[in-house]
Amino acid sequence: MLDRTSRLSDEVILRISPARIEAAQLQSSLIDQETGVRGFLLTGNQEFLQPYTKGVTAERRTADRIAALVADRPELAGELKTVREAAAAWRSEHAEPLTADKRAGKDISASRIEAGKRAFDDIRALLDRQNVLITQARERGQAELERLERVRNWAFAAMLALFLLAGVAMAVLLRRSIGRPLDELREAARDIAAGDFGRAIPVRCPADIREVARDVDSMRTTIVHALEDSRRQHVLLRDQAADLDAQAEELRRSNAELEQFAYVASHDLQEPLRKIATFCQLLQKRYGEVLDERGAQYIHFAVDGATRMQVLINDLLTFSRVGRLYDDRKPVELDEALDKALVDLSAVIEETGAEVERPDRLPSVTGDPTMLGMLWQNLIGNALKFRAPDRAPRVTIACVREETGWLFSVSDNGIGVDAEFADKIFVIFQRLHSRESYGGTGIGLAMCKKIVENHGGTIWLDTGYTEGARISFTLPAVTEEGASA
Repeated sequence: MLDRTSRLSDEVILRISPARIEAAQLQSSLIDQETGVRGFLLTGNQEFLQPYTKGVTAERRTADRIAALVADRPELAGELKTVREAAAAWRSEHAEPLTADKRAGKDISASRIEAGKRAFDDIRALLDRQNVLITQARERGQAELERLERVRNWAFAAMLALFLLAGVAMAVLLRRSIGRPLDELREAARDIAAGDFGRAIPVRCPADIREVARDVDSMRTTIVHALEDSRRQHVLLRDQAADLDAQAEELRRSNAELEQFAYVASHDLQEPLRKIATFCQLLQKRYGEVLDERGAQYIHFAVDGATRMQVLINDLLTFSRVGRLYDDRKPVELDEALDKALVDLSAVIEETGAEVERPDRLPSVTGDPTMLGMLWQNLIGNALKFRAPDRAPRVTIACVREETGWLFSVSDNGIGVDAEFADKIFVIFQRLHSRESYGGTGIGLAMCKKIVENHGGTIWLDTGYTEGARISFTLPAVTEEGASA
């Protein structure tokens, strides 16, 4: 009975109910076809044929799924076959000839259109009959399933009653035959259950109970040993947890010290670098006529190196400030942050002839506006930097709402990134190309990763995108109370 109930439940839930849903989708796809043809015949606009084309594809796919679901039901399978044949006949005899004549500019009589409408009305009737048959099959299956469940419940109740009666009879028998030894055994078991594990189980009882008492006492001994082991493990785990907490605290302190060191070191390096660049430029200005070509080249190298070092230090300072100085959490309109980033990049966009596509509206999130602006600027700037030499850059920004938050992506048509470097590009100072080929300090994407993670999201390279590079990242959504989810 259980097996039959399970099979019938699977039939109703996994086959008939899905077939009912698919039948509704089949009807929708056919109506889309008829609507598309009728719109095209009225307007001559090719766009009205898109629902027709999509409806044909959806019809075939949906009909195949229904056929698989009702394969063991000849009546439903036959009805589906009739619907498919009627739909095919309507397309071949009415829809396709009418649309072909309309494309050719021929006049179409009202009688032909009316004939096509009558043919499709027949299809509607077949679809309605199919839905009725599927609904009836589902109702019959549901009724049979309910009947079997009632029978099963009564059978279970009867079995339970028999078990209870047998248990009562056994209890009375045991009480009469070995009541006192069992009372002693029960009392000892209660003491043990209360925590008195030193209490031994009495074995002064009939032979058939004695073995049970010995087994229970053996179990008590095992429990005592297990408890002792558990206490030792608990102490060990507590000590390990304390060690881990101490190590985590040490790691946090080390990270804070490293960030502070990077900030101070970078800040203190700015002044000598400015002096190097300034005095080298003064040398070039004052003694430029005296220096030969090689001397001028040396000064140029020194100024260029100092300038690049200043850029690197500024990027390092910004990187160290993420999450430390820039942490003004409030609602941020990402459209405004993106607008500011595009203004800052306007010169590069104009110089490269780039095209930036963005959604009509980006969501609001909780975060730091400065950090989120840097995130957009770094991602778009990175896409413009690694552009392909043979085509103008195209950057596409996309946004999708997910269950846990927002999924964003920045895609380009540039030179792309090999999948093997998917993790490396987010590591600070890691470069995939020489400085002569593409400028930069190797901090941009590492900064993006730090900003996203500081806002509770994740960032990654979409290795499935092959037309360039696509960086995807998530940010928590803003709840109704105003906090990020």
